[in-house]
Amino acid sequence: MAYVLEAVIGGAEVLRLVAEAQPLAVVAPLPNGMALVPMTDELFAAYGARQVLGFEKLPADFEPVLATCSSTAPVAYVEAEFFGGEGTQRAALWQGGALSGDPVSVDEDEPFGPAGSPISQTLRRLGVDRGDRHDEFEALDLGRHCSTNAWLR
Repeated sequence: MAYVLEAVIGGAEVLRLVAEAQPLAVVAPLPNGMALVPMTDELFAAYGARQVLGFEKLPADFEPVLATCSSTAPVAYVEAEFFGGEGTQRAALWQGGALSGDPVSVDEDEPFGPAGSPISQTLRRLGVDRGDRHDEFEALDLGRHCSTNAWLR
């Protein structure tokens, strides 16, 4: 079974700013006061569909929205694609109005490092507490849906 996620993740309040900036943006609730905005094909196209920072679906014209929102509270952009246990992950964090360091990624056939998956590393920096869960990815129940568009329901 395939798993694909392309989304902005942050506190529910700050992600409402993303939705206000673009009517195609939908805020989906996550545990612990967090939320995500799925980067649907329609939202991607609304921002010109020109990619940035090595992400497949992060439009260059959307990055200023992330920077502006991160002036209020940090936000992350994450991508994951897996099929049959093999896949890729890429994640980045914006805080204080700017990108905070380089994106973290793993490609197919690369193991996660001791710090965990790129998404979990970034979620940790975002302030997500894994509690008694395996990692921050699991703490936010990001495996609940297997496709980006499924988060719209």
